[in-house]
Amino acid sequence: MHFKHPEILYFLFALIVPIVVHLFQLRRFKKENFTNVRFLKALSIQTRKSSKIKKWLLLTCRLLLLFCIINAFAQPFFPSKDNKNANNELYIILDNSFSMQAKGKKGELLKRAVQELLEETPENINFSLLTNSENYWNTDIKSIRATLQNLKHSASTFQLDNIIAKLKAHKSPYKKDIIIITDGIGLDQEQLKNVALKEVPIFIIPKAEQKNNVSIDSVFIAKTLDDFYEISIQLSGYGADFDPIPVSLYNNNTLVAKTTVPLDTSKKHINFTIPKQAFHGYVSIIDNGLTYDNTYYFSISKIKKTNVISIGEPAKNNFLSRIYTAEEFNFNTYTLSALDYNKIEDQDAIVLNELDEIPQALTTTLKSFVEKGGNLILIPSALGSLSNLNTFVSNFGNLKFNSVENTEKQITKINFNHPIYNSVFEKKVVNFQYPKTKKSFSLTSSNPAVLSYEDQSIFLTSTNNPIGKVAVFAAPISLENSNFQQSPLIVPTFYKMAMYNQNNGIDALNIGNNTPHWTEVSLDKDAILTVQGSDEEFIPLQQILTNKVKMTFNDFPEQAGNFKILRKKEWIENISFNYGRTESDLATANQSIFSDFKTTESIQSFFDTLQSDRTDNQIWKWFVIFALLFLITEMAIIRFVK
Repeated sequence: MHFKHPEILYFLFALIVPIVVHLFQLRRFKKENFTNVRFLKALSIQTRKSSKIKKWLLLTCRLLLLFCIINAFAQPFFPSKDNKNANNELYIILDNSFSMQAKGKKGELLKRAVQELLEETPENINFSLLTNSENYWNTDIKSIRATLQNLKHSASTFQLDNIIAKLKAHKSPYKKDIIIITDGIGLDQEQLKNVALKEVPIFIIPKAEQKNNVSIDSVFIAKTLDDFYEISIQLSGYGADFDPIPVSLYNNNTLVAKTTVPLDTSKKHINFTIPKQAFHGYVSIIDNGLTYDNTYYFSISKIKKTNVISIGEPAKNNFLSRIYTAEEFNFNTYTLSALDYNKIEDQDAIVLNELDEIPQALTTTLKSFVEKGGNLILIPSALGSLSNLNTFVSNFGNLKFNSVENTEKQITKINFNHPIYNSVFEKKVVNFQYPKTKKSFSLTSSNPAVLSYEDQSIFLTSTNNPIGKVAVFAAPISLENSNFQQSPLIVPTFYKMAMYNQNNGIDALNIGNNTPHWTEVSLDKDAILTVQGSDEEFIPLQQILTNKVKMTFNDFPEQAGNFKILRKKEWIENISFNYGRTESDLATANQSIFSDFKTTESIQSFFDTLQSDRTDNQIWKWFVIFALLFLITEMAIIRFVK
């Protein structure tokens, strides 16, 4: 037993006072004459004995009364079993990602977690709350009540290691109690290993009852007809036994098409035909799962022709004129001697088609062209010198032409994940007519290959520059050296290389993906573009080039939707943003990864355990109660004992 004020126990010496008073009474007896005491002898003996008993009872009660009062003021207590952590700081990490929209036994997981925090968190406890994107340090439940009630789902995924890093950076001399509320979607064993803390966190893991979910994964243009687009919508089903899914297509909030689709496979494509004109809308579905992935916003810009020129011999440029058709491109060919350098700045893409020698003046001009967002395609000449080629490509990254190989090689490997072939193939092609080359250069690059030979050497690579792109072939593709022009790969390869950074397709960016967007507009040096939606407006990071502006959005906007790009108040173009679909599969929650951590059922049980383990057992109240009992007993003895 411990005492909060042990110095008061010195007053126990005061117990001597009632002992002295009772043993050495100082009252003088008064003599009274009486005629005959013979009849009072027996009564006198009996009265004297009762008086002694009463005196000892009163002495005992008074000693105990004084003892209880002194102990009550000293405030004795039994220390709690976890009293060494009584001063710990409390940190609550709350997962507010979109997977917490799932329904549990008592409703939506996030709403239920917030409600429990509001109801069960003691008002006298200070804590810090960390969510996916926001931090609230050293607060209490009264101060943060309105914030919790208005807490929205975050477009940022739940990255526990990043949140723990923020927590560690928040220096404090005290130990930490950490409670983590998450459904576990997106967490893996590796991420939990990085949670290196002295204080082991406690997890509350709400579970979804309904794990079936349907998601709109993407929207893309499947076919471009004379007057129409055929757009394809990809749905993904997670779970089994789905009801038919209603799918609706809206343009500027006006319903333009609707259908119902049976989801008989995990992946489903639905096609709609729309007029070949600007589009600014969304596609939506209705299901019983998560709601954040039921809407996909997208925009289709008004068609702008892409400016492309090819520098080389006219005979070798014929195949390009069949790819870069007048419907979508302004395509021109020039020989090196007839090239007007002033026209280069106005182009979107330039093809150097088997030039035997690349002049230094052209190198300097093309370097500036790429730095301002232009796309460059280099097809080497079999007669070109290694030194001239390497001098040229050294301006665009870690590229190098090595020795010439006079060996016929087949092109057998396609990098389906490269942006050039993104959404080109519905499935990976394994068996196709392999193109080949008779003579090629050995090419090394720090960037991954787009197309590779059978010996894994590079046939086509592309730089990963943040602005303009440079695609480099390892061999001439003229008919004398290769049959690549007859390959089915020729059209999508050159089409996509020229269309880098062009907005003639579907504009639909994922929030937080940091994919740059290019807007064709000429701005003054101090001018800026703003992005405006129905509920928010922001200014993205932007780089002004000659006739384009490169914009990077980071974590903006906060909400998915359709937006407008404005110069002051002048409309420039439309753009759309969506949430990433990384949390659509609720079955990925793996409960076993938490086996090495403490878990609890609810916020209430956590605080109950915390209070029982860390609250001292105060017993001074019992001494007050006993003091009152002894006082009542003393009064009873005085009144009733004779």
